[in-house]
Amino acid sequence: MTHRLALSTLGLPGMPMPDVARLAGASGYQGVELRAHPEEPVHPGIGPHERAAAKREFEAHGIEVLTVAGYARVTHPLAPHELPELVRLAHDLGASYVRVFPGGEGTPDADERAVQQLTRAAQLAEDSDVRILLETHDSHRTGAAAGALLNRVNRKGIGAIWDVMHTWLGGEPPAESFAHLAPHLGYTQVKDIASAEDTTPLPLGTGVLPLAECVALLPADGWLCWEYEKRWYPEADPFPELLAAGRDYLAGLTGA
Repeated sequence: MTHRLALSTLGLPGMPMPDVARLAGASGYQGVELRAHPEEPVHPGIGPHERAAAKREFEAHGIEVLTVAGYARVTHPLAPHELPELVRLAHDLGASYVRVFPGGEGTPDADERAVQQLTRAAQLAEDSDVRILLETHDSHRTGAAAGALLNRVNRKGIGAIWDVMHTWLGGEPPAESFAHLAPHLGYTQVKDIASAEDTTPLPLGTGVLPLAECVALLPADGWLCWEYEKRWYPEADPFPELLAAGRDYLAGLTGA
């Protein structure tokens, strides 16, 4: 088997789900990471009809809903419903994963809070056949930091997303990042940027991130998700126009 490819709807802000499904299929991707924010068509506030319709749309185009990309920050106090609602949305869509962030509070008390909140949510995730994945980001941007927190949770329903930009910005070599994250890894987010000072998204392979080195470390049957942060950089090139070339670039790295 070879890596399966997904695209993140962060690069397609506000695009209706039928259009996302058609675009992903036409561009040669097998999955989507859905940004689950009230700005978007799919988020925890939508009802059963909208959930079922979105699921049917992706199934009709042969596209897997890989992840519900939520915005829960687990080092911060969460409302009791926050993680359960994301897990239920993922379950209703047939998604394998829920994405959460650390949240920027890298203190012992905040880490303890994150461990407790993730541990409480683990059973529901496991019962729902969903994994909650902590992204390497903000206060836990390195594999060492995220892995240390996840080692304390140590539950099947909790894992990691390796965002290769953040570990690189944290000064961590890819082999070290992977060693820390491998026991927990759900999938890997790829992207490219011009420099540490200019993180405007670029077409894959045209920037400074060590993508080939990262991909070479990964299991051959895992997912790679291209997270193109158009939502935060409106001046970036339109994502749809880059998707086919990005697929070809990733296929070249993976030998597909």
